[in-house]
Amino acid sequence: GIGKCVAMDLARRNARTILACRSRERGQAAVEEIRAATGNPAVVLRLLDTGSLASVRAFARAVLQEEPRLDVLVNNAGVTGLPFTITSEGLEQTFTTNYLGPFLLTNLLLDLLKASAPSRVVNVSSFRHSVGTADSRFLTGQQHPGGYDAAYSSTKLMNLLFTAELARRLHGTGVTANALSPGVVSTSIMRHFSWAVRVLFLLLRPFMKSAEQGAASTIFCAVSEEAEGISGKYFDSSCRLALPSVPACDAALARKLWEASEQLTGLTEG
Repeated sequence: GIGKCVAMDLARRNARTILACRSRERGQAAVEEIRAATGNPAVVLRLLDTGSLASVRAFARAVLQEEPRLDVLVNNAGVTGLPFTITSEGLEQTFTTNYLGPFLLTNLLLDLLKASAPSRVVNVSSFRHSVGTADSRFLTGQQHPGGYDAAYSSTKLMNLLFTAELARRLHGTGVTANALSPGVVSTSIMRHFSWAVRVLFLLLRPFMKSAEQGAASTIFCAVSEEAEGISGKYFDSSCRLALPSVPACDAALARKLWEASEQLTGLTEG
């Protein structure tokens, strides 16, 4: 998918590249493929499930203990089509995987990012954010957005609100934060949908971007000179600055979501 393509590009630039994966087997296979294709031995696997805050904390601890610097953090994890599910931590699965886990991870790694400045946080959102709704009650399942694909769209709106508030808080630190849409990409993200939706997806595949094409806007935000110094912005799938939806530009809503997320992740407890 997009994540592997981004990692491949970074490895080709001789960057030490950490693949954060849920599956050890698939992750190790990706590491070996990237090492072989790029000749870069500094590609490593770390297990991470952003749907589990415990996993996020363990991953962050390992990075802080083992890595002297962090130049770019790419938050690419994303699921859609999952049934409404409350995890053992009392959080809704899709909202935790796509938004709350990356929110916690970014905050836990902020000191290292600041120490490594100039550095970048890159959040993969989607054009689907425009039909999303941001309500912190979604995070715990107290409310659930109705309709097809509504949870995914809402997490992508939350990604944008998070990016805007993060950029505001990071002003003057040398750390930038931007979000992007990869476009309509042919990846395995639709695997949890019904067979009918998957068949439709297959029929539309010839008109979609490949994973390599879909990774372009993420790579642009991560490494391009053109993005240097830009923060709090949204880039479309053609790597152009774009205007997100009106709710995504609501600074008060972004602060409210941030504060609710701090409480749910325990960040307010220090």
